[in-house]
Amino acid sequence: MNENTPIPKGKYVRTPSGLDIHYQDSGVGETVVFIHGSGPGASGYSNFKGNYPVFANEGFRVLVPDLPGYGLSSKPDDVEYVLDYFVGVLREFLDALDVTRCVLVGNSLGGAIALKYALDRPEAVQRLILMGPGGLEEREVYFQMEGIQRMMSDFATGVLDREGMRRLLSILVYDPVHVTDELLDERVPVCEMQPKSVLATMRVPNLVERLHEIRCPVLGFWGSDDKFCPASGALKVLERCADTRFVITNRCGHWVMVEHRDLFNKTCIEFLTTA
Repeated sequence: MNENTPIPKGKYVRTPSGLDIHYQDSGVGETVVFIHGSGPGASGYSNFKGNYPVFANEGFRVLVPDLPGYGLSSKPDDVEYVLDYFVGVLREFLDALDVTRCVLVGNSLGGAIALKYALDRPEAVQRLILMGPGGLEEREVYFQMEGIQRMMSDFATGVLDREGMRRLLSILVYDPVHVTDELLDERVPVCEMQPKSVLATMRVPNLVERLHEIRCPVLGFWGSDDKFCPASGALKVLERCADTRFVITNRCGHWVMVEHRDLFNKTCIEFLTTA
């Protein structure tokens, strides 16, 4: 662990596979689990610090884990960071906390994890909230996106110093005002600890042909200026999931929950409190 990382130290749980998963745990009530994306230096707190406290204040228990390879969680360099690996770790994490049923909130890779978890354990997921989720295109399509190309190139070549991180994160958002010094303080030290295999071995299959299996209510968000996951994915979810609605936001990149925080929080709370 890097004690210089200004991520608030929360709790840890040891999984049966020997990982130490760091997480924030706030509030009391129905459990809502926030699953962050895959960017260099990412953590649950960094992605969702403007969201999860609102959910906790509205009567929910919120769990915000750092995925393996990210944040303050274990960072093994001898595993392949494929989708099923993350889904399996999430299952171990929730089982260790005796969470048998919950709402999943996922952005980017976190959205793909949420979708696959709901497909694997439909009885365990009450509702899904997705923000620019992965897992809706073939790998080749994602690698044509400007943000993915920059992220993979910069992380692989080790040029993500503070200014390099600022340039990369500026592609994640429509307005770079959201790339604050505080955000850089959170992400740069984490990035320095991450093994190259975190992104080099990441594989996320196309889940579109299985979306019809999802029966729980789904709320989705997408920024029309997303340079990481094409916004056309929203229509694929709408066409195939039985109970779905999407909010498409202009002047917004890959981080709806950051760039349109108040809209995101309000819409999610209404979704979760409406029968």
